[in-house]
Amino acid sequence: MSLAFAYYPGCAAKQVQKEADWAARAVCAELGIALHDMPQATCCGAVSLRETKPAFALAVAARILSEAEAQGRDLTTICNTCLQTLSQANYRLKHEPELLAEINKVNGQAGVPAYRGSIKVHHLLWVLTDQIDPETLKSKVRRPLKGMRVAPFYGCHGLRPEEIYPQHADANKSDHLDRLIALLGGEAVSYWGRDRCCGFHVMLSDKNEMRQMVANNCLSAKDAGAEIMITPCTLCDMAMGAYQGIAEKSTGRYIGLPEMNFAQLLGLAMGIDEQKLGIQRLHVSPVPVLSARGLI
Repeated sequence: MSLAFAYYPGCAAKQVQKEADWAARAVCAELGIALHDMPQATCCGAVSLRETKPAFALAVAARILSEAEAQGRDLTTICNTCLQTLSQANYRLKHEPELLAEINKVNGQAGVPAYRGSIKVHHLLWVLTDQIDPETLKSKVRRPLKGMRVAPFYGCHGLRPEEIYPQHADANKSDHLDRLIALLGGEAVSYWGRDRCCGFHVMLSDKNEMRQMVANNCLSAKDAGAEIMITPCTLCDMAMGAYQGIAEKSTGRYIGLPEMNFAQLLGLAMGIDEQKLGIQRLHVSPVPVLSARGLI
């Protein structure tokens, strides 16, 4: 089965968490999944625009969805916040025809093709674990994890609200990362923080609370025996990885838990070169853990 998607990596993957984008592209190339760029796509609008200018945010989302629809492809992303923003907009536009007509009228004034509501929004993690045969994915594993204890950090925007993706809504039932870890030969660690907010969106309003959230999530994983953490979200990557050292200083608690995007760990297990996956860009070095398992 040949898979092709309109690919929306999101702002963070283009500017800061570039390694997540590199890894996603490398893994998909290895699996024969075609990721088609969206050159006209802008920021999804995320939480701040949705809160302050909801109509504007819907128009922005519709413009992005329209570009994917013009390609004749569903959209896939590697950011939970982009996933939630676009999924929520897609849900409303499909269920509220008068709203869709009004948004299309506004976008039409800027030359944006009318959105017909014909596409779906996917997370790349869902594509890899739900649309690729597990045996096919397993056959690509060249360097299994050899029992590595991996903390799956789902975050919150890929799980809630229930109405926009009910099949993935219950954090207690969501198992995409767990399945992937097992398929790669690792052990998924069960811990308190796996379905909590990473804290990224709290950063501007309360930086101390954000840092405490990062520390709590990471320490709960480490206390449960995790050697490494993976996430399906570039903003979670930023919070749990780039801000981990800042959280240590703020809370006075040492963490030292390597964190990476799920596609990076998958790429390593598939034998893709570590430089191509951006492992050298990670803020907490995973080299000792990865070397011990023969992954680098």
